[in-house]
Amino acid sequence: MPVTGPDFVSLQTRDLDASQTFYERYLGLVRSPAGPPHAVVFQTSPIAFALRDLVPGTDLDAAPQPGIGTAIWLHATEVQAIHDALVADGHTIVAAPVDGPFGRTFTFADPDGYRITLHDRG
Repeated sequence: MPVTGPDFVSLQTRDLDASQTFYERYLGLVRSPAGPPHAVVFQTSPIAFALRDLVPGTDLDAAPQPGIGTAIWLHATEVQAIHDALVADGHTIVAAPVDGPFGRTFTFADPDGYRITLHDRG
């Protein structure tokens, strides 16, 4: 059977509760009732997005940036408003908003330093 495509993305976090709060507050994600105790699975589609505790042996501080070499893009409907809220609260913006083939797009660093790009054109 061939692979049909990705269907789950999970980021390891230093502080699961703080990361959950960040993603709920700024991105408006809603926690799914499903999920193991060491993770938070959000109600996203078409691909599930989750946060989880660190896997033993993982040291996010050992790399200059967690997830380096990986691109994580999330679709959003209020990209500029999310950007503005992040800026107002002092969060790191890696790439300022631009308008391009994926609509309004910008990249921020989450609490663990993952680079997340938001865009508003599906």
